[in-house]
Amino acid sequence: MRIGELAAVVGITTRAVRHYHQLGLLPEPERLGNGYRDYTLRHAVVLARVRRLTELGLGLAEVRDVLADDAGKDLVEVLTELDEDLARQEEALRERRARLRGLLESADGLSAEGPVSPELAALFKEVGPVDGSAMAAKDRELLALIETSAPPEERRRMMELIGGAVGAAGGAERAVGLYRLLDALAGVEPDDPRVEEAARELAGCVPPELVAEGADFDEEGGFLRAFYADFAPGQAEAIRRALRIAAEGGP
Repeated sequence: MRIGELAAVVGITTRAVRHYHQLGLLPEPERLGNGYRDYTLRHAVVLARVRRLTELGLGLAEVRDVLADDAGKDLVEVLTELDEDLARQEEALRERRARLRGLLESADGLSAEGPVSPELAALFKEVGPVDGSAMAAKDRELLALIETSAPPEERRRMMELIGGAVGAAGGAERAVGLYRLLDALAGVEPDDPRVEEAARELAGCVPPELVAEGADFDEEGGFLRAFYADFAPGQAEAIRRALRIAAEGGP
């Protein structure tokens, strides 16, 4: 058989056959006098097995191990591992679908920053609409970033602390008022008296457990530099002072 005939018999492309040659999955036959390779039925049998194994989900390196005479794992062991991996993927898919159903059943999780967790969606709902507040939009984006990037335990702890502050008597109203204060700093210089006022108000809203004592919030490298650069100078200074005040024990 020529390579095209072999590929047609097994139901793959000639490009795939050549790729399997390069990976050592399929022995290359000798060339005839006319320069063409002459494939046998045995090549078709091996190639069909490669196709069946890849359709089961095995990677090509795993297929090579299964086909090798000195394979470190036999087929039963490889397929058992594959089955266990697929079971983990199924569980992950079920969790993702459950979350999607929750989002579709409630518009709360479909904010501009979303999709977010039900806990964060509930926090946004508690504060209420803050249309027109650039600072509120930034705050929600930051919370969505933290929720995505923080380790699960730290994320849970932060959400509980922030949720507790917002859920306390007058907490939501205080948050909205704070957004307005910070919005008003968009065009002022860092030495404006309103910066200190906003800093102290913000420090009073920050749960002490969120700020490590003695932390350096003046550092201008890495994440902090990018964080402060996202705000106008007066806003960045207010936030920097607020975090410093909170780290020192309160306003």
